[in-house]
Amino acid sequence: MKNRKLKVGFIGGGINSAVGYAHYCASHLDGNFELIAGAFSRNSEINKQSAEQYGVRDAVYDDWQELIKYRSDLDAVIILTPTPAHQKMLEQCLSYDLPVICEKAVTTNSDSCRQLIKQQKKYNGFVNVTYNYSGYPMVRELKALINKGEIGDISHIQVEMPQEGFARLLKGGHKPCPQSWRTIDQSIPTIYLDLAVHLHHLVHYTTGLKPLSTIAQQNSYGWFDDIVDDVSAMVEYEKQVKCQYWFSKSSLGHRNGLRIKIYGKKSAVEWIQTDPERLKLDHINGRSEILERGSDCLVAEELRYNRFKAGHPSGFIEAFANLYSDFAHSITNHQTNQNTSINLDYGLDISLQGLNLLESMVKSNTSKHWEQINHG
Repeated sequence: MKNRKLKVGFIGGGINSAVGYAHYCASHLDGNFELIAGAFSRNSEINKQSAEQYGVRDAVYDDWQELIKYRSDLDAVIILTPTPAHQKMLEQCLSYDLPVICEKAVTTNSDSCRQLIKQQKKYNGFVNVTYNYSGYPMVRELKALINKGEIGDISHIQVEMPQEGFARLLKGGHKPCPQSWRTIDQSIPTIYLDLAVHLHHLVHYTTGLKPLSTIAQQNSYGWFDDIVDDVSAMVEYEKQVKCQYWFSKSSLGHRNGLRIKIYGKKSAVEWIQTDPERLKLDHINGRSEILERGSDCLVAEELRYNRFKAGHPSGFIEAFANLYSDFAHSITNHQTNQNTSINLDYGLDISLQGLNLLESMVKSNTSKHWEQINHG
């Protein structure tokens, strides 16, 4: 018997936001969630319009604190505001015993994430963070191949996420106008919180390895002076595995060039987000192989990943929906005090590991030396 729909409220995620509609679609795709309330925007008109578009009729709040205080019927709150606003919202949700699904990055620095972990332990709370690229079926297939030993011991990794948004011109020759918070760098520059958190999570999700030290260089090439928009780094992981990171918002020709390639002693395997239905494997005997959803897969052939038959590509929203299905299962288990391992890849401990890595990258850019990564 299918579990009942979980009732959720949005904080942020209005129709003018970068992520709101994607979260709405993904959370509803498999029928696990029902949006019943929201404080979608501080702009009252956008708040009202968002509620109408999302089908929320009588539970629209101008103040997110009122939403948390008075909606005891919620199974979870989904936080979709800019990263700098997350901490206070998360703390209050935890104090009201409300499970939270939160957009990445969960906070702007490791100290605030440590505070949230203390809060979570105090209230036995639930927090999952949406690192959505790990929801792609073939990324999950990649993880399964590694776990089965199909590529052998890992030697090195390349992971990148180049974009062009801070360097290109818009229609009519106008410069881009991103959200204001994306053009303000704090102790960790925003590009790290926007892009590098995904790269860290992909490496963690597929390999399970812990980063130990890093050396990095950051630059500003785009239209926004003194805003970091391009970073290259080397990261040493456990088992002497080396990983090359590159993430950029000033690389013309890349809309979203997310790519990961993992080199093993038996095979190398590559996944590219613009060709999400395939893994490319290069074997030690010189043979190359394309593994597709719909072929003889370990996990990607499961029914949950095949809403429609192979050859009709699943995309970003479907991948996001796979995460929401995981979250629904985890929240239900949390409500019934059942242990579950599904949310561990999306919990605060992994977010903290990522923030520790990013802070070491920033420190290395200044010191020009390898920096150890704190795991306290």
